[in-house]
Amino acid sequence: MVSIKDLDLVDRKKLPDHIAIIMDGNGRWAQKRGLPRIAGHWAGAENLRNIVEFCSELNIKVLTVYAFSTENWRRPQDEVKSILNLLVYYLKKEVDNLNRNNIKLMMTGEWQELPPRVRAEIEKSIELTSNNTGLILNVALNYGSRREIVRACKDICQMVASGQLNPGDIDEKLFEKHLFTAGLPDPDLLIRPSGELRLSNFLLWQIAYSELWFCDTYWPDFKREDLINAILDYQRRERRFGGLTK
Repeated sequence: MVSIKDLDLVDRKKLPDHIAIIMDGNGRWAQKRGLPRIAGHWAGAENLRNIVEFCSELNIKVLTVYAFSTENWRRPQDEVKSILNLLVYYLKKEVDNLNRNNIKLMMTGEWQELPPRVRAEIEKSIELTSNNTGLILNVALNYGSRREIVRACKDICQMVASGQLNPGDIDEKLFEKHLFTAGLPDPDLLIRPSGELRLSNFLLWQIAYSELWFCDTYWPDFKREDLINAILDYQRRERRFGGLTK
């Protein structure tokens, strides 16, 4: 069992630049304790603070977290409303702390389509931290990877139709510029707690060569020790990107 003391085993020269996390298991965490599902989301938000602080301490460059998917709108409206209220509360409570720790907040997804009150708080938080140079906390909100890819295709098709772009100039680099994550490196390590072994429409283009790491721990119980374990496992792997090791 990995402990916080095992942090010394981590090779600081081989840290992943970009870690992506599917914050899964909040509802099941709550149900297991006889609590309403929203209690799990609150616990998950509290845990996010701990993991963000730890990533900042490790000098991880980017942490992307899957907070709310386009499919999550199918959940009961009371739960959806509570999650959005939680987001507003979290931003109001944490943005000053993020700013003090030189953390830059970004959003990935169609967050501009969220209710005005939520959107206004997001815009305020992004603006406050926009000049920070430390960890980038990239929150995937109202995000779905398939929709992101379709959106990028539509943007490029419109450019071709208007004569702004020659079809022969379309390549991967150009395509990536039309994704929500434009300007960010692809994730080196994707983590999914909760015991589920699927990607759930998350960063499907970007994780083409990411290392995947799964564990049974529900997100509210995912601690620094779990992140250390994931990083140590990542550092033991050989990344070849389709090539051969010399």
